[in-house]
Amino acid sequence: MKSLIGIGLACAALAACAPKPITPEEAAALRPAAPRIAGLYEGACKACHANGNSGAPLTHDHAAWAPRWKQGEGVLLDHVVQGYKGMPALGQCVACQPADFQALIRFMADHEGDAK
Repeated sequence: MKSLIGIGLACAALAACAPKPITPEEAAALRPAAPRIAGLYEGACKACHANGNSGAPLTHDHAAWAPRWKQGEGVLLDHVVQGYKGMPALGQCVACQPADFQALIRFMADHEGDAK
């Protein structure tokens, strides 16, 4: 019985250490550091990626982005360019270049510091 209580306490402690999911309000307050990328994000990405009802993964929502990130940046870039499920082709960003998309994906997935 003591071991079950110990296991239960350990699980509770680990759950308390898990990162708190981001809220749409918190996602809406985030901005890329680079002015050009920030403008593109505001104009094309934010409407869906800061809206909890859109079906898009919220910006910096680690739990939502982790399985996507594991697919690789090439797959994510392809999904943006061609469209995927509810994601419109080019993410409705006609001014975006491939490097812009990469920077936007990295920002939203909270992987801006990763090596290119």
